[in-house]
Amino acid sequence: MSNRAHAYGGAMDVRRVVVAAERAWDGARLRRARSRLPEHFRIEAYIGHGGPRGAVVRGRVLDNPVASEAVDGEGVGAAVRRTLRHFLTNDLPGVPLEVRVGGTIVDTVTDAEGYFLVRVPTTPEALESPWTRGTVELRGDYRGVAEPHTTPVEVSVPPAGARFGIISDVDDTILQTGVQRVGRMILQTLTGSSLTRTPFPGAVELYRDLTAGVNPVFYVSSSPWNLHAFLVGFLRHRGFPLGPVLLRDLLGTWAGREQKHDRIREVLDLHPDLPFVLLGDSGEHDPEIYADIVREHPGRVLAVYIREVRLDPGDGRVEKVSDTWGSDVPFVLAADSDAVRRHARGLGLL
Repeated sequence: MSNRAHAYGGAMDVRRVVVAAERAWDGARLRRARSRLPEHFRIEAYIGHGGPRGAVVRGRVLDNPVASEAVDGEGVGAAVRRTLRHFLTNDLPGVPLEVRVGGTIVDTVTDAEGYFLVRVPTTPEALESPWTRGTVELRGDYRGVAEPHTTPVEVSVPPAGARFGIISDVDDTILQTGVQRVGRMILQTLTGSSLTRTPFPGAVELYRDLTAGVNPVFYVSSSPWNLHAFLVGFLRHRGFPLGPVLLRDLLGTWAGREQKHDRIREVLDLHPDLPFVLLGDSGEHDPEIYADIVREHPGRVLAVYIREVRLDPGDGRVEKVSDTWGSDVPFVLAADSDAVRRHARGLGLL
């Protein structure tokens, strides 16, 4: 069996164990909490994005205190406890919410895992670039919790001078994760923090130059929403340009089970006037996913960059995509950030 097959099988086994553990935790928690007043009612709003076709806002409602922030010099124990708190959550289903962006209000209710996903039909004139501030608040009463409970939400809005957008994977594209080495990946996730995890050399500078202060960036990953705060903290700490971080639910409920294709399609649909540059890696399925996006959206993609991180670069999987590319959109398998930079400069993207 190939290294990739071993890694994929290992990752699937780990995911099954984690999913089973979270389901058991949720079942026990819900049985205990059905009639209990939530002690730490909290609305967690993720970074949203808006454009000519409205705004999209996501989040989750939890009965958990806010996790501590990472500090320099903290021990492994503190990092592990923080990571576990991100995953062992008390989700609150059926919470009535009011989402307000650009003067437009949409009502929604959290799903079985506490998630909400709202498309707000704002007008372009109501959105401010590069950020519009909105709110998510409790609408009415929930299990004894009464108004007011309001959380701000930041919505990324591309400026009028944006030339293109950037859609980027995270793990093994900008963040050194080692997805194919399952044991190492789990150890880094448990024991690392937003301060200790490292980007690939040159990635920060590359992304700053690609955005040039005006071009929006969207981070689209198959990591679970539980890691949203960690990833935003990592981006801020390392100096990456900030943008929406679009993830998925570990258990796959309606608001979170969107595949990576769906989240990329959402970005392209909400920003119809922007072409995009796609950046990913060869460790999982980015080449195949990006090939589908290029075929589905002719004229919308300027270039595809794939960072080479395979344990077995000779497995032929990426080459299978590139050999059947059949598109005039550049498809570049890059050894490092400098290779991407050289090609992007040649296209006039920098």
